[in-house]
Amino acid sequence: MTEKLYDADSHLREFSARVISCEKAGEHWTVTLDRTAFFPESGGQAADTGTLGEARVLDVQEVTGEILHHTDTPLPAGEIIRGSLDWERRFRRMQNHSGEHILSGLVHARYGFRNVGFHLGDGDVTVDFDGELTRAQLEELETAVNLAIAENRTVTCWYPSKEELATLDYRSKLELTENVRLVRIEGYDLCACCAPHVSRTGEIGSMHILDHMRHRGGIRLHMLCGLDAMEDARARYQATLAISGLLSVPQLDTPSAVRRVLGELEETKQALGDARRQLLQMKAAALHETEGDRCLFEPELDMLSLRELVNLGMEKTGGICAAFAGRDGDWKYIIGSRTCDLRTKAKEINAAIGGRGGGRPEMIQGSCTATRQQIEAYFQG
Repeated sequence: MTEKLYDADSHLREFSARVISCEKAGEHWTVTLDRTAFFPESGGQAADTGTLGEARVLDVQEVTGEILHHTDTPLPAGEIIRGSLDWERRFRRMQNHSGEHILSGLVHARYGFRNVGFHLGDGDVTVDFDGELTRAQLEELETAVNLAIAENRTVTCWYPSKEELATLDYRSKLELTENVRLVRIEGYDLCACCAPHVSRTGEIGSMHILDHMRHRGGIRLHMLCGLDAMEDARARYQATLAISGLLSVPQLDTPSAVRRVLGELEETKQALGDARRQLLQMKAAALHETEGDRCLFEPELDMLSLRELVNLGMEKTGGICAAFAGRDGDWKYIIGSRTCDLRTKAKEINAAIGGRGGGRPEMIQGSCTATRQQIEAYFQG
């Protein structure tokens, strides 16, 4: 069984170990060591990465007590090698995980809700609770977590005896009876957890709740701590700075400025809609009456406008009214008729103009690859 160095020292970045075995596994190798500082994927937290000698550690899994290191190159069994973690990645995860413990402890203490889901990878952290929280409650919790971080409380990880465990009131998603590892954040939380944590809450830096949504009768939170939270805040600042520059307003005024622009855009869309309808009515009024078929080309019209034009054109067309938007080789069409069953005729039409589409007896729509000259030749014929 591999000795778990991360249990004793979560801040251990480098270590030496003996290679117990190395086996080919697909395109990679599976390496076991007599001891390791690499944390395997567990409890919703992704595995550590780093190096073992010259080999790159791509993933780490625990199977029946053995910790398996998946590497990109083989390592000789029996050799003493040097292991090195991708420390910043590990530290960021420690910041996020310890911050989540404070949050979950406070939610449980104040509202009695349980943490029923947790994921910590390379994106934001998601935490699921089995009860709903308001935005105001989340803001209060966010403030409380950051105050706990500033207090620089002690974080302790240990394996209590069976007798001691029986006396402790701790959070846990599972019913555990042996080899229970507890994480205590002084004054805020006591929880069963196998992952590495910071030694004092000040290392977490800060915690920010990014988003929340209802989830399975409770709530799902998106949060970040420490360096990840700093980078997220920086990205949000850059986005706000860009918007404020584009709108020529102070950063804090961007919401009202965006609402103003959206309002103006809606007014413009309504005005354009009115103008489009007037233009279509003028185009339809200019059409002559015909007992035969009609073929119209309006390269710039959207499908909604094309449909309106066909509806208006059908009133002056005894046969088929076909309208096309686009260009040679890439036309979109709508075809209507009050006298012809177009659903039956669609196969013939599509074959003639290189088209694909269908619809109802009175109207079909689709696309085609023919040229304007080929389309006109078919309908005139």
